[in-house]
Amino acid sequence: MTSRPAVSSRREVLRWSAGVSLMALLPAAARPASPLYKDARAPVDLRVRDLLGRMTLDEKVSQLITLSTTKRDVMDEARGFDPARASAAYPNGIGQIARPSDRGGAATATNTGTDVTGRWRKPADTIAFVNAAQDWSRTKTRLGIPVLFHEESLHGYMAPEATSFPQAIALAGSFDPDLMTRVQSVIGREVRAHGTVLALSPVVDIARDPRWGRIEETFGEDPYLCGEMGVAAVHGLQGEGRELAPGKVFATLKHMTGHGQPQAGNNVAPAQIGERELRESYFPPFRAVVERTGVGAVMPSYNEIDGVPSHANGWLLGDVLRGEWGFDGAIVSDYAAIPELDYFHHIAGDVGEAARLALAAGVDSDLPDGVAYRTLADQVRAGKVSVAAIDAACARMLTLKMRAGLFEEPRVDPRAAARLTANAEALALAREAAARSIALLKNDGTLPLSVDRHRRVAVIGPNAAVARLGGYSSIPTDPVSLLDGIRAKLKGRAEVVHAQGVFITQSEDRSANEVLLADPARNRALIAEAVTVAASADVVILAIGDTEQTSREGYAKTHLGDRTSLDLLSEQTALFTALKATGKPVVVVAINGRPPSWPTVVANANAMLECWYMGQQGGHAMADALWGDVNPGAKLPVTVVRDVGQLPFYYDHQPSARRGYLFDDDAPLFPFGFGLSYTRFRLSPPRLSAARIGVAGSVDVEVDVANIGDRTGDEVVQLYVRDQVSSVARPVKALKGFARVTLKPGESRTVRLTLGPDAFRLWNRDMRELVEPGRFDIMTGPNSRDVQTVALDIA
Repeated sequence: MTSRPAVSSRREVLRWSAGVSLMALLPAAARPASPLYKDARAPVDLRVRDLLGRMTLDEKVSQLITLSTTKRDVMDEARGFDPARASAAYPNGIGQIARPSDRGGAATATNTGTDVTGRWRKPADTIAFVNAAQDWSRTKTRLGIPVLFHEESLHGYMAPEATSFPQAIALAGSFDPDLMTRVQSVIGREVRAHGTVLALSPVVDIARDPRWGRIEETFGEDPYLCGEMGVAAVHGLQGEGRELAPGKVFATLKHMTGHGQPQAGNNVAPAQIGERELRESYFPPFRAVVERTGVGAVMPSYNEIDGVPSHANGWLLGDVLRGEWGFDGAIVSDYAAIPELDYFHHIAGDVGEAARLALAAGVDSDLPDGVAYRTLADQVRAGKVSVAAIDAACARMLTLKMRAGLFEEPRVDPRAAARLTANAEALALAREAAARSIALLKNDGTLPLSVDRHRRVAVIGPNAAVARLGGYSSIPTDPVSLLDGIRAKLKGRAEVVHAQGVFITQSEDRSANEVLLADPARNRALIAEAVTVAASADVVILAIGDTEQTSREGYAKTHLGDRTSLDLLSEQTALFTALKATGKPVVVVAINGRPPSWPTVVANANAMLECWYMGQQGGHAMADALWGDVNPGAKLPVTVVRDVGQLPFYYDHQPSARRGYLFDDDAPLFPFGFGLSYTRFRLSPPRLSAARIGVAGSVDVEVDVANIGDRTGDEVVQLYVRDQVSSVARPVKALKGFARVTLKPGESRTVRLTLGPDAFRLWNRDMRELVEPGRFDIMTGPNSRDVQTVALDIA
């Protein structure tokens, strides 16, 4: 994995340089009266070439930097955009502005103060800021180059009053790419309606360590599932073309790569991964999105692989991403990741050298404040950086702007934005998405609940009365907690009583740097109160799990988010045990960002729903699932371990793993792909369209699915493949297809999934990707554990 520039990147630099040189030789009088770059009918590459030829060095470098906390340079006392200040501070224009919805800017590893995050603007103020900035950029700068705005939108536009959908890991559990596309389409529409055309989403890191606080942001542990959800997300955000249609935004694929299995589960720690594992496990989701969509941007990861941080890894970003996969969009840095090459990774002596390393590796834009890339113009003048390198990066950023239609974009209409944001359609979809993301993990028959049998319902727990949204969330209008949802459902039909039970932390401020667990003495008193309430009820619904403080992005030593323990924090287990001792049935509702490795709870609960973070309509969806108006059909996108000592634990392990332990069970609490239903399904063994195919062939796999219960419900048919004998060790099984089907009682359906050559390929000992002839196990089932198998020969 030696760093070296990709051939395609060198050719691109030469092409841009040649174009710029020819344009520069033309006398001013010979140039078109109306600049070509302003002609929306002209091809984008010619427009970009024309514009580059007119730009000074300082104007080019300005396109590579961003304003985040430095937005204050261009804001007046009322925090609005100030054209005079902008002209004084940035006479050469502004390439990009981060998160216009946030007045303070973004926190980074070296800037964690409370003045830099979550200082939200009202939606109309955001639009006014964007309009003023664009008016200035188009009329008060020499060339009229518009500003590129970006926003966070992991599971909703991260701004006040926007729709909050279920967290990414919950959406992954739906095993429903169509739902993902519809959700992301609404997110993109809301982002675009406020003047932004670049979304920093989706995350397609495969996550193999639940100690890592960012696991909630991912689509889980499986490369295939992450890839399918990633493709669906990008299609939702930006559509399937290369130019943005109205209501669409460019997606940013992140974080490339190895981010989801950091050493010791510690955010941004080294990823101890070899090249073959990178190519077979970590690259596939990124590759799937790049090759199957027109994704606009890619963001490298903070971590290092084999000693080379991703932001300085020319092999990763040049040879693989641009060279092998043909990515031609923009590569934007993670926040402050380029300066970190200096003070964190220590592979650069100062931020100037860090800038040179990142630019050489192919990083086009320095987020969030351009600290390193602000040195580039002087470095060009000093002979340390070539103009050609600046031109190549600038061309890609200008291309993104032109593909987005920014040069022709009209002013943003705040009234239209208000109509499009968190409207009835969006809220209905948020509720549907939440309902389809709930997984039933255990049930002794207690669920679904009934108004006839449960006349007095106790809703207890630290997550009962608060709508937990998870990381990368803002403040939606009217979020619905579990308690809210249950009260609404049972109003006039049954009595609802509530007790706090325990507190998890002392604060609910998700941006706080310090996290302090709640006072145990106070919690013991609250547990006693909860027991009294539970004793008077017919059933106990216990809402436990995480808070946005106890599982989150640990982006600084002063702002941690990873954990060594996976079990419940504070006195939550003691609360469960005390409630169980009342003899009342206890239904656990898990509201959490990391997988529920809670052995005591799992062993003793009467029923358990995994709800993750459900978004602003989650309370209604959870109540619907508890009372059977929704039949849970989601599956786990991760393996749930019994003990942290089992880590790393993922279903697609090599045959030599998982030998076992002394004095403990080797099995997980729940396998990947697991989820129950209020009805029962019967799956037939898989049938193949052919018992033998060639190395370039395909095969259809059919499975009959029958609903043999008494309720309509969903089943997810999962298709796994294993190479029985191969030149290099291969996983015991790997997901290669799935389909979620809805069946009425007594209804059956045949599911057909196709396996092409990509399902059987491996990277052999010579690091060549190919299909090796041999026998393959084709496995189907409702999860990764309970499968039926048929053999396929490939000759």
